[in-house]
Amino acid sequence: MNAGIKTAYLAANGFEKALVQELDGVQAVHGRLILTDRPNVQPFWAQNVWQSPVLIPIHSISDAALKLKAIQRNWWLYSFHLHRRAKLIEEQLPHVSAKPVKFPSPLPKAPLGSWTLLDQNTLLASACCSSVFPNGEVLFAEDKKEPPNRAYLKLWEALTLAQQYPKPGEFCIDAGASPGGWTWVMQNLGAEVLSVDRSSLSPAVSRLPGVTFQKRDAFSLLPDEFANASQKVDWLFSDVVCYPEKLFDWVTPWLKSGLCDNFVCTLKFQGNADYEIAKKFAGLSHSQVVHLFHNKHELTWIRLKPVS
Repeated sequence: MNAGIKTAYLAANGFEKALVQELDGVQAVHGRLILTDRPNVQPFWAQNVWQSPVLIPIHSISDAALKLKAIQRNWWLYSFHLHRRAKLIEEQLPHVSAKPVKFPSPLPKAPLGSWTLLDQNTLLASACCSSVFPNGEVLFAEDKKEPPNRAYLKLWEALTLAQQYPKPGEFCIDAGASPGGWTWVMQNLGAEVLSVDRSSLSPAVSRLPGVTFQKRDAFSLLPDEFANASQKVDWLFSDVVCYPEKLFDWVTPWLKSGLCDNFVCTLKFQGNADYEIAKKFAGLSHSQVVHLFHNKHELTWIRLKPVS
């Protein structure tokens, strides 16, 4: 094993090849875990980044647990082989609660390291990781009654990671809203919502106080309409099914207008997509592009007003 490993990346499930293509200096691939000899970067398809990986020789299960505990308390296992041996080590480590997250809630404060068994006598462990959630997976205490679909989980995750939320009295646009999962999230946070789609909202969502629906092409909604009405837009959300290039062309005049402070938009890809457009989104000021645990073949562009 190369001792020069500087960063390890845990790929989003099913996107190992896409992540390898993003990275330079790949030394080894272990299941979804990709090891490189280059400093930490922020690739799109990483679920979690192990920012300070170290190789730890071990002589036994107890020795492995002792060496991990000597570094810090909280660890989470990524297991790709030697599952029984890894499980026995895990059982000797302090318990880490992985209760489903209630929305909205603050991020966990305790650092969470990641580790794996490379072979019988070698651990790879990183005390510092990009995600405070186990293997980067944000599991929520789901509401299985009120939301009209499961798309609400994507927005819950994006807002939880950002730790910024629509507030009572703020005005949101939900482009491509049908059947209303994202609108339901915004309304539950107390915001006023204009939902736009060619298809209708679910009846339950359309009846919610503070929700207005317009049946039209979401991309026909332009900032001039709101500038002429002196209407400030606090948040613009989009889960529209479209090519990311079309989405970029639509949000560009919104960005130039200065009428909207915050953007959360899904970039939807098909097949062997060209991810150059994702780099264009990431290059916009105050922007990040991430793969959420609740995304599929999608990325999410988040651009938020800096908190003063």
